[in-house]
Amino acid sequence: MLADYQSLFQVRLANYDDIESIMSITREAFMKYKIMANIDHVDALYETYSDVKHDIDTKIVLIALSDGEPVGSVRVEVLPDRTAVLTRFAVKVTSQNNGIGKSIMNLVDRIMIKKNISRICLYTGSKVTPLIRFYYGRGFYIESTENSRGYLRAKLVKDYE
Repeated sequence: MLADYQSLFQVRLANYDDIESIMSITREAFMKYKIMANIDHVDALYETYSDVKHDIDTKIVLIALSDGEPVGSVRVEVLPDRTAVLTRFAVKVTSQNNGIGKSIMNLVDRIMIKKNISRICLYTGSKVTPLIRFYYGRGFYIESTENSRGYLRAKLVKDYE
């Protein structure tokens, strides 16, 4: 049976029981990002349990599971002006390039549309081609670039209207 060989993905809202997994997935993915972007400091590598707990309390935090194992997460802050900011998007290195990131982003899109959000944005290293390509494939485009953190970051946006 084909179904026996397919991984079962689930993407759901995160809860406090997921914090350790979210921290682990985020650290692993952002260590890879740090190397790919050739940068010295990445804030995501220094966040605490309390930081993630605060995000669960104040943002939309999603976790992706594959066969019941946590493999990805993302955080979205909805702003009063009907826009949103996507942060800490991470997929375990061993689970990348198999649809988990797309599944997470598809749910983000559905939530943003349901919440009547007009636009979502994110920042990523502008020289990290695989990430830029991934986001372009999800309907984002580069609105601007900036160098405030010591490396060239692209502001990517996606319009829902």
